[in-house]
Amino acid sequence: MRVIVVYGVMSRPCTCKVGVTCPNSECSYYLVENGKRIVKKGFNSAGHQVYLCRYCKGNFVETINTPLYYKHLDPGEIELIGKLANEKVGIRATERITGHHRDTVMRVLKDLAGHAEFVEDLQVTMLDPKTEHEVDELWTFFKKRRRT
Repeated sequence: MRVIVVYGVMSRPCTCKVGVTCPNSECSYYLVENGKRIVKKGFNSAGHQVYLCRYCKGNFVETINTPLYYKHLDPGEIELIGKLANEKVGIRATERITGHHRDTVMRVLKDLAGHAEFVEDLQVTMLDPKTEHEVDELWTFFKKRRRT
């Protein structure tokens, strides 16, 4: 058995600019933009782009860490549900307007709220502690009215 060793072979630098970061919290490049090595790896059955992180060897789709992840709705419909909730339209009225079941509307609103909280926490951790910042929060609460 012979082993052939080739000297002087250099790999070419990554020229593809990918606008995503690694969503794996155990990866050393978790949500880091500089120095990442993420490459495209085809499409999944739903038609979303699949990426591969070369550091942690993890595969993920383009919609991960977004409210569109695992949703079978169009992005426009999710945006419409979010806009209706922002205008304080009720769940059942949103159900009638969009034509989706109220459980679907509630799931979308829950994911939108979780994503907003994730983005807010990420922005607060990225702030420079040496400068003074003012952070305003807008929280919307849904509650069930009960008879007393």
